[in-house]
Amino acid sequence: MLAPLPYEDWKPTKTTLHLMCQIVGKIRLGHVPYRSHWWNVTLHPTARGLSTYRMRAGTTFFEIAFDFIDHRLVINVAGTHAPATIPLRDGLTVAQFYEAVFELLAGFGIETAIVDKPYKMSVETPFSSDREHHAYDRVMVRRWWEIVLWSADVFDRYASETVAKESPAHLFWHSFDLALARFSGRPSNRPPSNNVVEDEAYSQEVIAVGFWPGDDKTPAPTYYTYTSPEPATLASMPLAPKGAAWVPSGTGHLGVLPYDLVRASADPSATLLEFAHSGYKAGVEAGKWPALPGHAADCDRLYRAGAR
Repeated sequence: MLAPLPYEDWKPTKTTLHLMCQIVGKIRLGHVPYRSHWWNVTLHPTARGLSTYRMRAGTTFFEIAFDFIDHRLVINVAGTHAPATIPLRDGLTVAQFYEAVFELLAGFGIETAIVDKPYKMSVETPFSSDREHHAYDRVMVRRWWEIVLWSADVFDRYASETVAKESPAHLFWHSFDLALARFSGRPSNRPPSNNVVEDEAYSQEVIAVGFWPGDDKTPAPTYYTYTSPEPATLASMPLAPKGAAWVPSGTGHLGVLPYDLVRASADPSATLLEFAHSGYKAGVEAGKWPALPGHAADCDRLYRAGAR
């Protein structure tokens, strides 16, 4: 049974954890080859938490992972080295976490540096001097991670329905949301901006679905979908299930479905899949996308035949 995740109950912890994820994500950015749409920078849900997966510094391969069962950060280095760990606990400041991570990496001979400030957060204090954020509620962190893990599994089921270009279900540390993107195969007609990150992220037509734990403006965990570039008629397209709706996003519209509606439904997986399908159908029809290879019925049939 999916647990509740009241925003106010873990807001300080969420902010601290978000900042810690940004530190680890920025390290990943400096040690992996570039992938289209910034897929190289994301963190990935695992059976114990989140991981950078393999990174490389010179001739050394290493990985950084959050373990939300034993509540620690784990650094593994290829070879005979034993893993290094940092206990994650209430009272550990972002500055202390930052210092400990870089000290452990240096101990392995790994030289790295990041831009010492949060990216696109309301917090502007450099990581290395942030002693304000130090909350860590183990119960709420694990609850959030279990929701992310469950949601990623449902998104993977949704992804199995086509062989078109899709992203993994991965966590974008800048916005702290789990997302999966599906592409039409056509270039985007979005006008260029002065933001190279967004220009590359949306360089092709895309329909995304994701999970977001909320913020002060939207203080509740929410599933979302959007189409970019946004077709003119997108917000007039129906969304399912009941309770899903289009809302202004500032630059267009998001289809949203409250997590609590999914959690309370008789079949949460089916409810979330219905939302993902309706958002995709809305984007395809409003954007006049070409038919993509392998739709739900065919892929499901082939998958089940192969499993037998």
